[in-house]
Amino acid sequence: MDLTKAQWRKSSFSGDNGGECVEVAELPDAVAVRDSKDPGGPKLLFTPAEWDAFLAGVKAAEFDRRPPRP
Repeated sequence: MDLTKAQWRKSSFSGDNGGECVEVAELPDAVAVRDSKDPGGPKLLFTPAEWDAFLAGVKAAEFDRRPPRP
């Protein structure tokens, strides 16, 4: 998939951590993710449904090491 015209963005929560975060590009049929420190490196592609499921898991703290707050 050609990602040369993809518009990459970082989360507003990434702050000033030296650029150590991921960037996301929403495409017509996919969501692409890359390492901000290596923009020319490998990219991961997800279907919109897979991305939505991932975001739902993040919001539900499924990936946290600590239990979610009540």
